[in-house]
Amino acid sequence: MAPRPGHNSLPGNKPAPSTEPFKQSVSGTMRAISGEPELEVIFSGDRPGLSGMSARLPEPSRKINPREIAITRGLSDSIALRIACHDKAVHSKNMPQGPDARAIFEAVEQARCEAVGARRMQGVADNLSVMLDDRFRKSGAPDISSREEAPLQDALSLLVRERLTGAKPPESATKLVDMWRGWIEDKAGADLDRLEAEVEDQNSFAARLRDVLKSLDMGDELGDHDQDMDPEENEDQGNNDEAESGDDSEEDSGEQEASPQEMELSGEEQESGDTEAAEADMEDFADQDMSEDTEEPGESDRPDTPFSNRPESDYRVFTTQFDETITAEELCDMAELDRLRGFLDKQLTHLQGAVARLANRLQRKLMAQQNRAWDFDLEEGLLDTARLTRAVTDPMAPLAFKQERDTNFRDTVVTLLLDNSGSMRGRPITVAATCADILARTLERCGVKVEILGFTTKAWKGGQSRESWIGAGKPPTPGRLNDLRHIIYKSADAPWRRARRNLGLMMREGLLKENIDGEALLWAHDRLMARPEQRRILMMISDGAPVDDTTLSVNPGNYLERHLRYVIEEIETRSPVELIAIGIGHDVTRYYRRAVTIVDAEELAGAMTDQLANLFDDEVDTSFNTRGRRRRAGHR
Repeated sequence: MAPRPGHNSLPGNKPAPSTEPFKQSVSGTMRAISGEPELEVIFSGDRPGLSGMSARLPEPSRKINPREIAITRGLSDSIALRIACHDKAVHSKNMPQGPDARAIFEAVEQARCEAVGARRMQGVADNLSVMLDDRFRKSGAPDISSREEAPLQDALSLLVRERLTGAKPPESATKLVDMWRGWIEDKAGADLDRLEAEVEDQNSFAARLRDVLKSLDMGDELGDHDQDMDPEENEDQGNNDEAESGDDSEEDSGEQEASPQEMELSGEEQESGDTEAAEADMEDFADQDMSEDTEEPGESDRPDTPFSNRPESDYRVFTTQFDETITAEELCDMAELDRLRGFLDKQLTHLQGAVARLANRLQRKLMAQQNRAWDFDLEEGLLDTARLTRAVTDPMAPLAFKQERDTNFRDTVVTLLLDNSGSMRGRPITVAATCADILARTLERCGVKVEILGFTTKAWKGGQSRESWIGAGKPPTPGRLNDLRHIIYKSADAPWRRARRNLGLMMREGLLKENIDGEALLWAHDRLMARPEQRRILMMISDGAPVDDTTLSVNPGNYLERHLRYVIEEIETRSPVELIAIGIGHDVTRYYRRAVTIVDAEELAGAMTDQLANLFDDEVDTSFNTRGRRRRAGHR
């Protein structure tokens, strides 16, 4: 009998194997373990995780093998046990305040939930072991060579799992655990031994875990035990993937990412524990009254038109009629963006861990700087012990108080400008997109707004602009002869979770064409100048000089490069915008004063985080040395 039309079949008319029975089995098991009969289970290319009562699992292969079955079951068991064994209110009440302690607290709580199921069901224990081995193998754990590369929270969670279930760390994580085992056992071995008795009681377990953190010299990160916090806020572990329904209220309702998804993201990346709370902090930063700074003479006297007296450039544009500035959503429908984003994630599963660790180093650096400086000689605030004698002898004397200054960089916006030219095709554009994605998430957690832009052209070798020039009789030296395409992947005011899918557009076949860097820099610069933030940072990521064959064929050979140098000089010498550049495979230090060149695209993550960290280091030193002295002088 011939197969029915549309029926999937293999050669020889054998029916193709279906994954539906497997999906139904996994879904039913998840509902049974979690105790939630209404739990929705979705199989897709997105990262595994939990959003409300909707769980995401990876789409199984057409020819699924036993190891993939075990990994998928391990992911589903982990999510289901989190639902069944985890109380958000209890978790919130005991959550530490410091980022490192929070990361450990989250990882160990997940290990506790998984241990409850593993102790009762051997099949669950086996599935979780395979899932963990896969997760650490994909994160590069077998290749680590130092403690800096070995997240403490991963090592500690595996040691807790060993205490609670008797299961040794997975083979892929053995080296990671051994690097920390001696140090952890010496400091907190006795406290770890007391955890097993409390494994079924989340509140008592959390109290014992806080003792472990104290033994690990993290007592200063614990904060108030009874802090009044929204339990929903603490459950979101920083990976607010958009809910399939697209409902903002559902996205904001406390989407939590279960630990298993860390197979793609480093465990360190989860340390903030709360994307929604970070977004609220970011809004608070933006809404804060900045009058204290603007009252300083000269502090906000940045010109709105920094190029007002600049010399003229010989650069010309034949026509701007066909240029476009367009958002990613306008270039591609949502379904296609989701597919492209999934493809981008799959391309970088083995790199995610390294990039995430670097991004978290930047986050810790920025968060550590939020309360580093003090303002002295104030009329109210905390009593300055250095002025204690004055306060005792003359209680009515003013200027005896001090106040800790909050984030020096809170009024900051960063633009990441990505070269979308054809020469970036392949590994460079994939790494650039992912680094921009993770940096945007990291900086927004710290209250720094981020814009992600891309630049290319609409056509190869000229488009409608060239046709218009031909129709006009080919006048000599016409200037730029191609149609610009400037793409807004993420605006500065858009939260990361709503823009993350847009970066997948860079994976679209045919998008990457030619690059006209000078005009792209001016476009990004002008967008920054329209922003209200006092500090504006522009990071250009490119792989070399500007190229547009049609323009260069009818103008001098260095026409585009000369214009790029002109724009860079104007920004660096006349504009308040801070410009930095990263060249991929090509030396850009000959163009930019503040630049770095990397040979391999995989070095991009480290270069981006280092450059931004150095900028914020400079800001802290500058603000402390100028603002502090100025305020003191003003009160004398």
